[in-house]
Amino acid sequence: MPENAFAIIGRIRKPQGIRGDVTVELLTEEPERFFAPGSRVFAGTIDGNIANHPADRRNPLSRQELRIEEASPYRGGLVVKFDAIPDRTTAEMWRQRFLLVPSDEITPPGDDEVFMHDLLGMHVRGDDGREIGEVTGYYELPQGLTLEVRGASGSSVLVPYRPSVVREVDLDARVVLVDMSSGLFE
Repeated sequence: MPENAFAIIGRIRKPQGIRGDVTVELLTEEPERFFAPGSRVFAGTIDGNIANHPADRRNPLSRQELRIEEASPYRGGLVVKFDAIPDRTTAEMWRQRFLLVPSDEITPPGDDEVFMHDLLGMHVRGDDGREIGEVTGYYELPQGLTLEVRGASGSSVLVPYRPSVVREVDLDARVVLVDMSSGLFE
């Protein structure tokens, strides 16, 4: 499949117990659809690409499909039992992996929405025309989604992804327009 043919729907945070269960941070509004028993997901990277199995990273054919055996609510996310994770030792290898599904299986974003992985690599410009940098990462913080923007000097600034700061996202031009009066870029 071509690059970015997958969308991020969750992230494995840590093992839960000794039987291979893991806690999953949800990054989808349709968890009941993607985490139902029998469903499958793929382990991937923050940019929406499939990653190799953590126990066999050097083998390019080791891209493992994970099947959900059970899922239950847990602290705003889920505790999930995957078929390929039999115990806590194996679960440790999956820590911090992103969970992906093919993009054609998800509900497309609305006109005012964007997939998080689509933000990576976008240019950030001020509403005064100034070039700020490039989106190199994002974080789901208690305050909300935050973009990491690296400038030409190599230094980074964290930009809250909220309407008072991010004025517009142009997917075609690959530009995020920010409000310079926010004081973040001085």
